[in-house]
Amino acid sequence: MRDTASVRGHLPDENPGFVGRRTELERVSAALAEHRLVTVTGVGGVGKTRLALRAAHRAAERYPDGAWWTDLGQLDGERLLVALVADSVDLADHTPGTSAAGLCRRLADDRLLLVLDSCEHLAEPCARLVAELLAAAPGLTVLATSRRPLGVAGEETIALDPLPPAGPDALALLRRAAGEDFPAAGPAGEICVRLEGIPLALELAAAQIRLQGAEAVRDQLGSRLDAPPGARFDLLAHTERVWPGRHQTLRAAIGWSHELSTPLERLLWARLSVFRGPFDLASATAVCGGGPLDRATLPEALDGLVRSSVVRPPDAAGRHRMLDTIREYGATWLDRTGEAGTVADRHAAHFRGLARRAETEWHGARQLRWYRTVDAHHTDLRTALDRLLRTDPDAALDLVGSVAFAWSCRGRLREARDGLEQALVLSEARGRVRARALWALGVTLVLQGEFGPAQDVSERCAREARHAEYAEPAGTATGRDRPGDLTLDAAALAGLLALTTGRPTAADVVVGHVLDAARGGPADSAARLRCHLVRVFALTGLGRLAEARERALRLRALCEELDEHWTRTALEYQLALTGLLEGDPAAASVHARAMLEGTRRLGASLGVALGLDVLATALAAAGEGERAADVSGTGEAYWRSTGQPRRGLPGLRALHEKYTDTVRASIGEPAYEEIFLRALTGLPQDGLDRALRGPGHA
Repeated sequence: MRDTASVRGHLPDENPGFVGRRTELERVSAALAEHRLVTVTGVGGVGKTRLALRAAHRAAERYPDGAWWTDLGQLDGERLLVALVADSVDLADHTPGTSAAGLCRRLADDRLLLVLDSCEHLAEPCARLVAELLAAAPGLTVLATSRRPLGVAGEETIALDPLPPAGPDALALLRRAAGEDFPAAGPAGEICVRLEGIPLALELAAAQIRLQGAEAVRDQLGSRLDAPPGARFDLLAHTERVWPGRHQTLRAAIGWSHELSTPLERLLWARLSVFRGPFDLASATAVCGGGPLDRATLPEALDGLVRSSVVRPPDAAGRHRMLDTIREYGATWLDRTGEAGTVADRHAAHFRGLARRAETEWHGARQLRWYRTVDAHHTDLRTALDRLLRTDPDAALDLVGSVAFAWSCRGRLREARDGLEQALVLSEARGRVRARALWALGVTLVLQGEFGPAQDVSERCAREARHAEYAEPAGTATGRDRPGDLTLDAAALAGLLALTTGRPTAADVVVGHVLDAARGGPADSAARLRCHLVRVFALTGLGRLAEARERALRLRALCEELDEHWTRTALEYQLALTGLLEGDPAAASVHARAMLEGTRRLGASLGVALGLDVLATALAAAGEGERAADVSGTGEAYWRSTGQPRRGLPGLRALHEKYTDTVRASIGEPAYEEIFLRALTGLPQDGLDRALRGPGHA
């Protein structure tokens, strides 16, 4: 779930360097108006992504349900294709069925534009998915970019050629990229012709013009491109394909940039190719350091690659990226150096370490920072996990067990479940690592509504926790005479499962038994805090409202001291529910809005849906029928983004139905439905903003 936005959908910002392509843009726009699948094809570096992005921005207003962007270049295989597309359209799919089915349901009634960028390495699975989505969603239009057509029935293909080498657009691109107003005649014009108008090649040349001047670049390109093919650093050639001539030009241009780089820059270029997502200096240093690349020389080499346009300048968060074509070139060099496996292992080890630090920092003031760090590095965490599943399943279990709870909170339930289940099958590790992974899997299954499998995993988690904490005699280095955090988390999982299946007594008994036996207070660990949270919800379900409220307020104060966000948000939900049950809708509204602020910070669509339900119920109980209808319609929109029907704790469902029926009668069924549907079909972020503004605001 993204923060508030003025338009529905999500498209990256346009590159300010877009030049020309007026005819091609009109062709794409016209094709989108007539066809449901349009694929822009062309060689690497020709500008397919830029054209598709410009066309999507231009067409977005024609799609009531938005234009959405999916960058497939970050995927190394098809296994997470559907999950990535679902995430890109804000579907935090919590359903347990087949992943494509949930995506089809999400898009079935919508009129939207879905852009799939960089499909070439996943052409066949993309074709299958697109065909399925187009069949299920009659209002869907797909714009794809690929080096070759997808081959789906009804596909309209638009082949994108380089810019006319001797035309004004190629020169304009070179001028803009170099920051210099060259005359049409002279070295700059010759460079455009020699590079055949290929945008990426022109950008690389522009970077060298800034360093050496146009004449020097023209002369160097002349010697490079006039050389025999074997001398062109022709490393991207594949024997199984017949490459057109302009591929040779692009490869020669990239190879020329490679030749002009210093030895350290070339080494860093190769090693950086292991990153599939954006990377910061700290990650680049950890993964790519070694030998002559150390903490002193690596930043300088990275700056050199940025100056030569091999690496993109850092964004506002300090993250760099490489274009796919350039990354592929670096990967070829990495393979030639014999370091591919070593650097991939170092990459996996680094992100395993990042995952472990994130888990360690979950309980405390740095929780939100590390939660966002895990989200920002999601692509490379997945890349590391895939590597470890092949090479070191025990380490894979450790990595995914460390981040799966954060993934589930973020709505990435399918990825969390997929990674956990694979690692649990492949790994033979016992003890803490397995118990923690089973706990995370159990939470994921509960959130998916898979209560039967969750019960089995909960029992396995409890057994593994006992094995880990009591396998050795008491008093030894590993043996315990009281429950530790693994047993506490196993109890919290059992209690969560009991709560969601309407058994508050069982939840109270299981966590109460473990908490009574354990030493320490709720602030001592995240596991203890989770057990105390389950107990508060159990007391609410048992009708012991005063006791539940008192405990919740103490825990919330403790969370504020710790600057802990996740538990605090859950406590606000419980306090809102308690307010409703005690007949205090005003207090319930205050707590519900506090919960919504927290869940929005965490990007948790399910939490937002639950919070909107409790707020709508509180507004209905207070007799604010119009506001209740508006908030309830927004809540339905967020429930649909999870792929699930409305659900929550049994007590809230009954209250919601009771008070909703009352306000429907008070303001009239037609008025209620009109407001509800307006909110449901409007921008969910706008509806959330209205809900958070509270009384007295427009």
